[in-house]
Amino acid sequence: MAETPASRGIPVPLAGLAGVASVALGAGLSELVARMVAPASSPFATVGGALIDAAPKWAKDTAIALFGTADKIALIVGIVIVVVALAALAGWLESRRPPWGSIVIAVFGAAGAIVAMTRPEASAPSWLPGVVAGAVGVFTLRMLIRMLRPAAPEEAEPTAPNRRAFLLWSAGAVVVGIAAAAAGGIRTAGTAAVDAVRRALRLPAAAVTAPAIPAGAELGIAGLAPVITPNESFYRIDTALIVPEIDPADWSLRIFGMVENEVTLSWDELLALPLEESVTTLACVSNTVGGDLIGNALWLGYPIRELLARANPTAGADMVLSTSQDGFTASTPIEALTDDRNAILAVGMNGEPLPLPHGFPVRMVVPGLYGYVSATKWVVSLEVTRFDQARAYWSDRGWSERGPVKLQSRIDVPRHQQGLRAGDTVIAGVAWQQHVGVSGVEVQIDEGPWQQAELATAISDDTWVQWSLPWTATTGDHVIRSRATSTDGETQTEERTTVAPDGATGWHERFVQVFEA
Repeated sequence: MAETPASRGIPVPLAGLAGVASVALGAGLSELVARMVAPASSPFATVGGALIDAAPKWAKDTAIALFGTADKIALIVGIVIVVVALAALAGWLESRRPPWGSIVIAVFGAAGAIVAMTRPEASAPSWLPGVVAGAVGVFTLRMLIRMLRPAAPEEAEPTAPNRRAFLLWSAGAVVVGIAAAAAGGIRTAGTAAVDAVRRALRLPAAAVTAPAIPAGAELGIAGLAPVITPNESFYRIDTALIVPEIDPADWSLRIFGMVENEVTLSWDELLALPLEESVTTLACVSNTVGGDLIGNALWLGYPIRELLARANPTAGADMVLSTSQDGFTASTPIEALTDDRNAILAVGMNGEPLPLPHGFPVRMVVPGLYGYVSATKWVVSLEVTRFDQARAYWSDRGWSERGPVKLQSRIDVPRHQQGLRAGDTVIAGVAWQQHVGVSGVEVQIDEGPWQQAELATAISDDTWVQWSLPWTATTGDHVIRSRATSTDGETQTEERTTVAPDGATGWHERFVQVFEA
């Protein structure tokens, strides 16, 4: 395994290219194989999922703070950069100290197979994509390095390295790898079938309809978040790099644990129940002060308290551990699922079946709690248990067990660099504390007195509410702050805290530059 004179004759850039081309081909083909035999075993998805699971909470907070709902794209880009660097290193090792480059690629392929088999969504063939990545990568790397390595002088017919052939083969490997990866990313027949089922699905009419949106709920101010958030604009924060694909015909919910009667519910049985409409705001615990990881929608579903009543929880149960099809878990205080709030198993969102990224076919919606302890998507089981006996996904990563939504207000307009001119304008935003409600919002301009804003008509205590304040803007730089008061008399705290471990606090500030009229 010592470096040879022939090895020293291979330029480092070409050796690195050999490694990158080999890994590109292996990884691309493995993605294609994964899509054909086990979509959840995609090497990028399994490695990315493992990284998400292993990430400390500061890393998760940083990723969401920097990239928001594009955090998964950022993770994939980061993985690609690291893989390219390691592939180049493997090429250099194979050219200088064979077979260490091949060993590196083989080890990473084997690691991918092992990780895929240990994921919650693993199936029998989940090991295959990782093995394909390793085997194809090793074979291609050895072939390309041989093209670069000149024949030994003692051979009968010494030949010079065929760099032209090497470049052609390398380019071909990269192109085929990218094409295979792209083909692997194209929806499979199974995915297309689930999407077709969703698009063809007609949900039953609600037995209990939501009250009409009050006429005064929408202020109609440009730049102000609408009362109802469109599905395509609704935030998405979860741990799934690949959206689970569940045919409703195969879905069922199991309620078990500390119950007198175990309950199993099928899709048809759920739709046959008297479904109810409700408007509820959901918020992510990672939403920073003034952030946009919050949305309000019209949901259709069935009250979870009715299903728990069937199961009849035993004395001492204080938590329900909900589990997603991909293995994610959330710990919800049992009282939040058994009191009079509209905690539901949702099947519809804004008049249509749940979009796939938002939990199709069934998810949980629980007013008053951050999503990490309540809003389980693709939910398949509810275990009635105790906080001292079971741990949820984020509880094991340093977040609090119970996550009641904090009282918050946000300034939407004016924006920092909107080119605001001096004169009459408006300051407007939204405020919320689900399952409590907001009674007022105050605004402060440039350390002046707090002024009472006008509240729009609230839909309910479970939704956010718009607010506005007329302002005669003067030329110069200004700082605007807002604070809300809840219906139980609490005033939004000025104290700034980070999102961990149970949600951010503080007044939202907006810096605005006003130009001459």
